[in-house]
Amino acid sequence: MLLLGTGLVLAVLLGRQLVAPAAEWMQQLPSELQLLTPKLQQMTGPMQQASEAAASVARAADGDQARQLEVVAVRESDPWERLVATPKMVMSILAVVLLTFFFMVYGERLQRHAISLLPNRYQQRVTVEIMQSIEQEVSRYVLTITLINAVLGAAVALALHLLGLSLPNALLWGTLVALLNYAPYVGAFIAATALLLMGLIVWDELGRALLPLGVYLVLQTLEGQLFTPVVVGHRMALSPLLLVLALMLFGFLWGFLGLLLAVPLLVCVKKVLSRIDGMEPWARLLE
Repeated sequence: MLLLGTGLVLAVLLGRQLVAPAAEWMQQLPSELQLLTPKLQQMTGPMQQASEAAASVARAADGDQARQLEVVAVRESDPWERLVATPKMVMSILAVVLLTFFFMVYGERLQRHAISLLPNRYQQRVTVEIMQSIEQEVSRYVLTITLINAVLGAAVALALHLLGLSLPNALLWGTLVALLNYAPYVGAFIAATALLLMGLIVWDELGRALLPLGVYLVLQTLEGQLFTPVVVGHRMALSPLLLVLALMLFGFLWGFLGLLLAVPLLVCVKKVLSRIDGMEPWARLLE
């Protein structure tokens, strides 16, 4: 409880520092995205000119001077969609917070009543051992991954600050990277895309705009291929294929929060199967 309380206090303090830059980004993002296309055209102007020159030479060689009519469909963003989507996201987050609170308060009582329904003491003892083992494993996993993600987010924030981003904005993007890293594969892709857009919005030179993405890819590769396998170990190893399928399923059911819960739920299933006689092969299937 002391560790949880300390984490909540640190999260609240960090959240207070991130409110201002997050609100600024949310306010400026629509207009910045509209200006992004001309900026990209300016950055890639020499490459486009070379491509057009090569295409002209190819058309002259083929004798094809026909003009092609291109139809471009422009879809304007609907403010009503954003207005409707925001309460859904807030409600899903609130639902998870409330469920977590009630499980912490009434979970032990519910557990005792559920165990008392089992027919004999042997099954009750085995069930208690399995539940205690799951609690220890999941707690260890969540704590370990939280520390790894915090280090990754701090490293990304430091790198962005050294690249010239202001400290509040660097902390904002580092926190976003840390949160997205809870969702394997999908979170890394979203974080890389977000950092690429951020670099293109903040800096005008193409090389400098790609630096945040490059730094993140290096740090994320070190984390995913070196630190996490060594720290977490084989006991938490999960099949990448089944993990992606679980991410798709839980992401479809519960959105981004489902992506965060996919790995702990798979760990629970693997632990239960490994402790039931005759189900060990199914637990190895998840590895």
